[in-house]
Amino acid sequence: MSQNASPRNDLAPEIVLPRLASRRLGRDYEFLSACASTNDVVCGRAAAGASEGLVVVADGQSAGRGRLGRSWHSPSGQNLYFSLLLRPALPARHATPLTLLAGAALARTLAEAGAAPRLRWPNDLLVPAPGGLRKVAGILTEMASDGDRVRHIVLGVGLNVNGLEFPPDLAERATSLRVALGRTLDRARLLIDFLATFEPVYDDFLAGGPASGLQAWRRHADLGRVCRIDRDGARVEGIAIDIDDDGALLVRDDAGQVHRVVSGETS
Repeated sequence: MSQNASPRNDLAPEIVLPRLASRRLGRDYEFLSACASTNDVVCGRAAAGASEGLVVVADGQSAGRGRLGRSWHSPSGQNLYFSLLLRPALPARHATPLTLLAGAALARTLAEAGAAPRLRWPNDLLVPAPGGLRKVAGILTEMASDGDRVRHIVLGVGLNVNGLEFPPDLAERATSLRVALGRTLDRARLLIDFLATFEPVYDDFLAGGPASGLQAWRRHADLGRVCRIDRDGARVEGIAIDIDDDGALLVRDDAGQVHRVVSGETS
């Protein structure tokens, strides 16, 4: 499916679809030259009955967003903004690890492109850049449920690919793959590789739980650092030592007590 697609755009369906290696994720593909938020578009498509595997990609977003209501810098023609529709037959409480599993797949994709990604719990990807580790991507998962059962999950990814400039409030924290690697990258190749990498991770999760995917997350995890997690007005400070079998972060404080953190903002 196509709307406002240019044949010359590297994310247009006629460029992406013949190169897809995934079996079902992305086979229903929609490209938009611009939208407010790809997550919002997919939420609407899901409510209208769209099937699992739908991918909506935008060349630019006017109201892209991250976790906790933050905006996501989304200039046209530079980066990768897409959302994927999932319909796992799971209790809602078992779907939490999907953010980490997507992070692991995206980290592997970036590693294969030559980057050295680090995953910061729960949803950020960092890469070495001038000035230290800086954020290059974020993942936003939004779920709708019927009682305790998942109705659908929208998995949104924002990846800074070829941008060189950031707003003042992001300039000290964000980077792009182009800045980190010193070369431009093919946005379509990154999307195709992510879908091909994430699909078996997702299938393994549905068949046997998150263990193998969480182990993949650990391989790129930014653990062993002093961190601070703000949650529900409280603060946990200590060393991030691991994640548990459900994907919760384990933090050991100065007194040696280990805290299990299931939600919050890490810094």
